Amino acid sequence: MSDPSFAPRPTLEAVAARAGVSRATASRVVNGSEGVRAPLVERVRKAVDELGYVPNQAARTLVTRRNDAIAVVVAEPETRFFTDPFFAQQVRGISRELTARDNQLVLLLTEGAADYERVGRYLAGGHVDGALIFSLHTDDSLPVLARRAGVPTVIGGRPGWTDFDSDHGTLYVDCDNRGGARDAVRHLLGIGRRRIAHIAGPLDQTASVDRLDGFRDVLPETDPRMIAEGDFTPEGGARAMAELLQRCPDLDAVFAASDVMASGALRVLRTTGHRVPDDIAVVGFDDMVSVAEWTDPPLTTVRQDIEEMGRLMARLLLRAVAPPTSPQSVPALSSIVTPTHLVVRASA
Repeated sequence: MSDPSFAPRPTLEAVAARAGVSRATASRVVNGSEGVRAPLVERVRKAVDELGYVPNQAARTLVTRRNDAIAVVVAEPETRFFTDPFFAQQVRGISRELTARDNQLVLLLTEGAADYERVGRYLAGGHVDGALIFSLHTDDSLPVLARRAGVPTVIGGRPGWTDFDSDHGTLYVDCDNRGGARDAVRHLLGIGRRRIAHIAGPLDQTASVDRLDGFRDVLPETDPRMIAEGDFTPEGGARAMAELLQRCPDLDAVFAASDVMASGALRVLRTTGHRVPDDIAVVGFDDMVSVAEWTDPPLTTVRQDIEEMGRLMARLLLRAVAPPTSPQSVPALSSIVTPTHLVVRASA
């Protein structure tokens, strides 16, 4: 006796027969093609639901030239990706947008040069329709690999190198890093702080450079000893804070280029007996609720909408990979820069 759990999968021919249309008509409806009358579309969709038909992706790709899959390439090792809440928020935004458009997310992480070669081969292999690439560093070759593979690409963060500039139609999404940094420093000046230090992010990333530039826009004469470079981790923020206290023990405020680094700085200030904000005020950047609202004291920070930036990246890429007949096949923008705003809490 046959096992009903191993019943054969419904075929497109079965859908066509149930709907009373030709196989070609059923195929056009299933693959989202135009030119089918609304009553027939409704009959085919009803047959699909009744039979539980699931299109064969390989066959569908041959017809549509689409995989309905997008690669998310993160230029960071696994240890960083899975511990930094920034990535979780950005990928959540990407995933929600792709899911709403019936696309799959393929996550690719990179540890070193060998992984770059692997990612390049994967992108060139026709497995995905496009790539979202973020957390790039100055010497990253990932955008070049994507371009060589002929894969439409959107970058998370302002590109900072000349090899992949606007002449190549670079699409990117970022926040107003420089303006947000200016707001943070002006806030500290507004509450009476005068010896303001900065914990920068890694300076091979444009977000860090832009936030440092914003800091210098407001305080152009800052002593270089008042600036320490971190690495967007709590440990990096703690190390930078310890360096600043040693170099400039009379500082009265710190602007950290990320909430995660600010959390490490707060830990050092607490263990060294400094009261926040009475002795030293602290401002971060990102407004990740999982960090900013749970530090002691809660962190004043510059808010960027990380999840929405992920959604915008996905939306921009899906426009770029849309079929030529689609009215959205050409991106309306080459870049999107989202606003930031200060969220004042107890640390400043």
